[in-house]
Amino acid sequence: MKIISVVGARPNFMKIAPIMDELKKHPEIESLLVHTGQHYDETMSDSFFKDLGIPLPNINLEVGSKSHAVQTAEIMTGFEKVIVKHNPDLVIVVGDVNSTLACALTCSKMNIPVAHIEAGLRSFDRTMPEEINRILTDAISEYLFITEKSAEINLLREGRPKEKIYFVGNVMVDTLLKNREKANQSLILSKLNLIAAKGNTLPYAYLTLHRPSNVDNKNVLLGILQALAEIQQHIKIIWPIHPRTKKKIEEFNFSDVLKAKGIILVEPLGYLDSLKLISESRFTLTDSGGIQEETTILNIPCLTLRNNTERPVTVEQGTNTIVGTDRKKIVKESLSNLEKGRNRKPAPKLWDGKTAGRIVEILIKK
Repeated sequence: MKIISVVGARPNFMKIAPIMDELKKHPEIESLLVHTGQHYDETMSDSFFKDLGIPLPNINLEVGSKSHAVQTAEIMTGFEKVIVKHNPDLVIVVGDVNSTLACALTCSKMNIPVAHIEAGLRSFDRTMPEEINRILTDAISEYLFITEKSAEINLLREGRPKEKIYFVGNVMVDTLLKNREKANQSLILSKLNLIAAKGNTLPYAYLTLHRPSNVDNKNVLLGILQALAEIQQHIKIIWPIHPRTKKKIEEFNFSDVLKAKGIILVEPLGYLDSLKLISESRFTLTDSGGIQEETTILNIPCLTLRNNTERPVTVEQGTNTIVGTDRKKIVKESLSNLEKGRNRKPAPKLWDGKTAGRIVEILIKK
């Protein structure tokens, strides 16, 4: 059996790492890793291979950053050649980035079965490119591996056969649990001067912000930045700033807002440093789907800077609160998290670190 696994952007790496580990246990499977090159910055890409122990890709399409249409088309063109040369029995795609859809669509045209890991998640907001990628990828995949029960409801509503849906858990959690101890050895707190004289961690909030709906809209971005300016008066904010966000802040002439003493800007971080900062934070502010999941497992309050989430289990059973982009609500919920204590919540069902094993077992049996 020959399986090709595809990664393209930063969120994919954490999802594919446990799958690659599990495939190694089966000598009867020939496993190839293809990197589309959708993310090409070393910190945004290469460091994740090092941190997570993922073997270097067998093939790198080196597509780079382009418009959605051009990037998707170039990935399809490059991946078609890979399929012709290697003729796999199955292709595994993960998540919801352009690489996910482009490779799934290429396989569909060439009659190669596709397994979609993290299928069925829906924000019900079709202005998000990720939502379109999710819906279309699920429509053409043979194996739909889901992380939570809401995903099954969504897929059945869209007419997908129940026998193609497999509730297996969350591969992101596999990666987090495996690397938690390693992340604890990170020196990032010391590097950012977050260790007090007595050795205690100084209080801080952790922020990520990158979605086009937040950073490309001048008024929305300004409202978020004004909220941060208020919050930093009460607690430091550690912000690994995404290149896209940094570019937009400069373009809109908002750089003065970032000069507040309590906002600490850092370059994009690798997985282990990020995990350490999230796990030691008082709370997080994010528009990232993955961080909603990580904070649920780490029991860290998460304020999601969006009006929806495709991961409702993180709200229903986790620590996630949807605050949208309203300045007053962001500030109110942030200050509330400084006052209240934490109640330990159980992990969602099957978020146990064994998801990759369940996925590979299903693929082998089929």
